[in-house]
Amino acid sequence: MDWLERAAKLRQWSRSGTRAPHKPLLFLYALGCFQRDADGELRYSAVEDDLRRLLAEYGPPNRTTPAYPFHHLVSDGVWEVRTDRGPGSPGSGVRELREIGAAGRLTPELRAALRREPSLLGRMARVLLDLNFPPSLHGDLCEAVGLELEPTGNGQFSAVRGRRDPRMREQVLTAYEYRCAFCGYDGRIGAVPVGLEAAHVRWWAFDGPDGVDNGLCLCSLHHKLFDKGVLGIGDSHRILVSQRFVGHSPAAREHVIALVGRPLIGPQPGASPVAAVHRSWHTSQVFHGSPRPAPAA
Repeated sequence: MDWLERAAKLRQWSRSGTRAPHKPLLFLYALGCFQRDADGELRYSAVEDDLRRLLAEYGPPNRTTPAYPFHHLVSDGVWEVRTDRGPGSPGSGVRELREIGAAGRLTPELRAALRREPSLLGRMARVLLDLNFPPSLHGDLCEAVGLELEPTGNGQFSAVRGRRDPRMREQVLTAYEYRCAFCGYDGRIGAVPVGLEAAHVRWWAFDGPDGVDNGLCLCSLHHKLFDKGVLGIGDSHRILVSQRFVGHSPAAREHVIALVGRPLIGPQPGASPVAAVHRSWHTSQVFHGSPRPAPAA
């Protein structure tokens, strides 16, 4: 049984690039729990709040219930659910999952495979991360679910999906003249840029191409905020800031809130700006809530 393939091919609702990472998030959470307690199980009423927070932070902008993946992950052959009445999930109803003591854990076959081959856990986790989330969020997400993964080399997922184009970073940074498109930061150590990254607008995990018209040169801070849905790109390539973002310090006001309505810096003439189709995907699938109104002229 190819467990990596199962991790890569979780059945998820999909339409026109819509994100539905509910099952991958629960699976990652379950792997983290297995790493800490291989024989433990996850009672729905005890983990509901944790799963809800994960969905709120790493899921799509629309609110969803953790009961959905708790029930539906069973169909992928990696997860089982039992209740006080016996084996089997009662469905995706929140009240019933709570009231009849629904509890889930990895299937016996998967638990046995993870015991026989300890490195399998890390490889499965990396498949789930790579195919569902941008690299800028991997570390935070592992911390959120309690996963400790060993470093790995490039090419880990070449059998699941083609590798990223290593030329994209240089192409995007060159197009934006080595400046953050949001704040203009252009730091270097000698001749080497530092703290600048090539961000996918439409995530690579969701068929975002490795091209300049799907990329932005961003500093590390604004890359993270862009991938977390705090920042976005609106019409006329002006910066959006989510109304859900709260920051009272001078730094938060200067580096985030003050960006509202500013035009992107770059790209240089002759380079492709971010394509409308990729901007629209990010706005609908990543950006959280409504944008703050631009200040009056």
